[in-house]
Formats: sequence, structure tokens, C-alpha cells
Amino acid sequence: MQITGAVLERSGAPAPFAGSRPFTVQTLELDAPARGELLVRIEVAGVCHSDLSVVDGNRVRPTPMLLGHEAAGIVEAIGDGVMDVALGDRVVMTFLPRCGVCPGCLTDGRLPCEVGTAANSDGTLVGGGIRLHRAAADGSIQDVHHHLGVSAFATHAVVSRTSVVPVDADVPADVAALLGCAVLTGGGAVLNAGRPRPGEPVLVVGLGGVGMAALLVAVALGHEVIGVDAVDAKLELARELGATGALSPSAAAASGIRAPVVIEAAGAVRAFETAVALTAPGGTTVTVGLPAPDARASVSPLQLTAEARTVVGSYLGSAVPSRDIPRYVDLWRAGRLPLERLVSSRIPLERIDEAMDRLAAGGELRQLIQF
Repeated sequence: MQITGAVLERSGAPAPFAGSRPFTVQTLELDAPARGELLVRIEVAGVCHSDLSVVDGNRVRPTPMLLGHEAAGIVEAIGDGVMDVALGDRVVMTFLPRCGVCPGCLTDGRLPCEVGTAANSDGTLVGGGIRLHRAAADGSIQDVHHHLGVSAFATHAVVSRTSVVPVDADVPADVAALLGCAVLTGGGAVLNAGRPRPGEPVLVVGLGGVGMAALLVAVALGHEVIGVDAVDAKLELARELGATGALSPSAAAASGIRAPVVIEAAGAVRAFETAVALTAPGGTTVTVGLPAPDARASVSPLQLTAEARTVVGSYLGSAVPSRDIPRYVDLWRAGRLPLERLVSSRIPLERIDEAMDRLAAGGELRQLIQF
């Protein structure tokens, strides 16, 4: 079938992307779902820093590639072997499929699926191969790579059954989309990796979409939360969302505040170093940000030893999506997790280049592409 999608033609184009135009919005051919796969009509897709990291070249992926990894949509066709999803179901699309049997999958979310990770790196689906194609200038047919098994910057996508989690129809598409990355990553940093004890405060460094999701989940679970960010508007929103404190990095450093669980969600070296410095003795620093591969931070090994501290990496919030997404849905239904507040703007697909510029500038939480 023919679909419309935003194809990243090359990584590392110079900013501003509104000028260099690394994306081409065009007509593509999408194969029917193979065994174990679904055809999903995309309703909403979120614009995330993991997309930006491919655009600016910090994450090396094969191109051309149809980007987008956080989305929700409606199932329109079902491949052989899929028995537990029905036509018309709304599904959350997640960027780390799980085979369920590899050593990574047996760690209860601590490590990513080895099969899914290999497919994501190759730009294929977890079942093997590519379902996206386009006509090249010479008239030949060219494959277009998948992004993290989803490729949601398009009207439709074919995905593995292991890349989706069905949700009930009462969960709006906006909320469902956010569950696929921002909430799994930020919420999981608290719930699965940091694991604060009842009554313990949580500190979040970096209040973008993932960091603000971590703040929301920590508040929903009854913790006092302090937010740290350099953008005043984000600090104000953090207070509105229940943070007991909201400070700039310099103010946080001067305050002497230290917390037993600190989440770093900015993906920057300075943010990581700030998070480590703000972690209390015996505490845990959880890092979920994705800085450039060659980034290096300065940390005192003596301090880690003398203060019995732990630094934990958490990819996708150490999540098992089929286990964790229903819990977040329950919190949302109870009115304790106002995920709608994470939406900072809505855009058409044709403005994807400008959306990347706004994301890079640091002022957005989640921009949603609506179809």
C-alpha cells in the first residue's frame, strides 16, 4: 500500500534543520504485514531526542530511514500467527521489541533484548527484512530503513507484534503515544531502576519529556520531587505538576540539597555530573539520557566508594512494556498521572524539520505529530 512518511535522507546535516532540510516527506510503498506483524494506522507520534540524535549524527543509523519511535495507532491488518490483537485495537508502539527468550530478555528489563537491539541497529524489523520501499531517481526500487522497529513519522507502519502493547479504547491517542517512550523511560527510571523507598525524595535533573515524565510518576507514587533544569518555564511547570522544589543547576549546587535517588534525563555530560553531585551518601544516580558516544564525564571513584553510592544506567527505563504500561494506565485513569501536561505543541508531519530545531533549542517537552 502507499503511505506518506518523513524520510531522513542523511545524518549530520547542519542546524538549523529548517534550512538544511534533512527530511523528505514523500510517498512510500509499505508491504503487507508478514507473520507475527501488524499494520497500524498512526494516530499520533511524539518527537523525541532519540530521533534528534539520528538527525544530528550522534546516533549512527543507516539511511535513508523513516524516523519516529514513539506513537499510538489503530490496528488495520494482522499477519499470520498473531492471536492476541484484534482489528481496531489501539496500540502503544515501543522502540525496543522483546523476543522473550534471549539472555537480555531474561533480566526482567535490566538489559535490552539482544534480538531487538540487533534489528534496531540494522534498521530492520525484528522478524528480519525491510517493509518500506520507494522509487529511486533512476527508476529502481530502493529500501528505506525502519527506525527502532517503529518508523512512526508516517501515516501507517508495519511492526512486529513484540513492538506494541494494546490499550483500552478509553486511553486517548495522545496519552497512549507518550506511554511508548517518554513515560516508559522516565517512569521506569524511578519505578524499575531508582526504586526509592516509601517517603524518600527523588530529584530529577533535566525536565524535558522524559525528565518531566519521571517527575510525574514519582509524584504519583507519593514521593517528594525536586526538579532541576536551566529553563525557567520548565521549572514553573514542574511546580505546577507537584514538585516541592524546582531549581536551576547552579541554585541546586549552592543549596546543599542531596537526594537518595537522582534521575539524570538530559543526555548531557554536565547534567550527569550534576546528578552525581546531588546524590546523597548511600544513594543511587540513575542515568537515562543519551549523550554523544564520545562524551566523557568526570566522577570521583573515591566519593563513590567512601559514600557507598551507586550509578545505574537504565535503557528505556529498564522496562518490560507489557508489564509496565498497564500500571501507568491505571495511574492515569485514577487521575494521578496527568500525562496530557507533557504535550507542549502539536504539528503536522510537514513541519518535522522545524520540530527538530525546537527540540534542539531545549524549550519543548513533547511535540506531537497528528495524522
